Amino acid sequence: MNLQKFERYPLTFGPTPIEKLSRLSEHLGNIEVYAKREDCNSGLALGGNKLRKLEYIVPDAIASGADTLVSIGGVQSNHTRLVTATAAKIGMKCRLVQESWVPFEDAVYDRVGNILMSRVMGAEIDLVDEGFDIGIRESWKNAIEDVKAKGGVPYPIPAGASVHKYGGLGYVGFAEEVREQEKELGFKFDYIVVCTVTGSTHAGMAVGFAEDGRSQKVIGIDASGTPAQTRDQVLTIAQQTAELVELGREITAEDIVIKEDYAYPAYGVPSNETNEAIRLVARLEGMMTDPVYEGKSMQGLIDLAQKGFFPEGSKVLYAHLGGVPAINGYSYIYRNG
Repeated sequence: MNLQKFERYPLTFGPTPIEKLSRLSEHLGNIEVYAKREDCNSGLALGGNKLRKLEYIVPDAIASGADTLVSIGGVQSNHTRLVTATAAKIGMKCRLVQESWVPFEDAVYDRVGNILMSRVMGAEIDLVDEGFDIGIRESWKNAIEDVKAKGGVPYPIPAGASVHKYGGLGYVGFAEEVREQEKELGFKFDYIVVCTVTGSTHAGMAVGFAEDGRSQKVIGIDASGTPAQTRDQVLTIAQQTAELVELGREITAEDIVIKEDYAYPAYGVPSNETNEAIRLVARLEGMMTDPVYEGKSMQGLIDLAQKGFFPEGSKVLYAHLGGVPAINGYSYIYRNG
């Protein structure tokens, strides 16, 4: 496998820490849970998983001669926040399309959290009233054309940086990083739990962990509510990424494990069980998770543990992808904690 042949623009502090969640492990009673803190990975606008992807995309953006990064997400998109931060860091402009992907009405939803930070960092934002879809959107194409019409040179970055040709590379690197950390820890993780929506985080991990035969130990927790489309997209990205890094074997549908039971009631809308998981891990570990991504993957981890999915004594690595700023858009739910 050859990741080193790809240029990487550093946006992160380096390897992210792994911490044992001792009190959560004790609470669950049958597994040891560790968290890899992708939410603490950078000084750029509170960090998060998208920066690991953007490190491999930025060199291509610079080489293209672009002056404006153009991306898309929901109103409370972590991805668009980090595209804006990256644009600021490399001296480019940023144009965002933020669609109404989440059927959620909170008085401050479009004024706080991720979108607030994107505005402060200088992004030009188009708010578009369109529903959720992980595919390529007309509104995004229109924004790209508008930048050109105004004399700019756009560099398009799709939602979650996922279907970008280099979108999966960052999380191949994640797997390599985990292997190095496992040497220091003196053990290997039996499972890796990750939230899956636009797909390149899970896809990159599946490729990276296929190197040592663990692709099926990457357990994706679907938070999209469109699992068939998500599964197809993860597989496609993983196959393309495997080819890029010369994995040496084909990635097949069997390599992609996604649990579909936790995305309800809809993308971006937390269930009572999601909120219980958010509160539980906050009160046991002081670790914040969010209602869109990490709350649902934590809900999935807890439920799978309680149902005996993980064999007794398994060491489970929870990938904390860093979506916490979005919790501000849901403040009414948590007004009493």
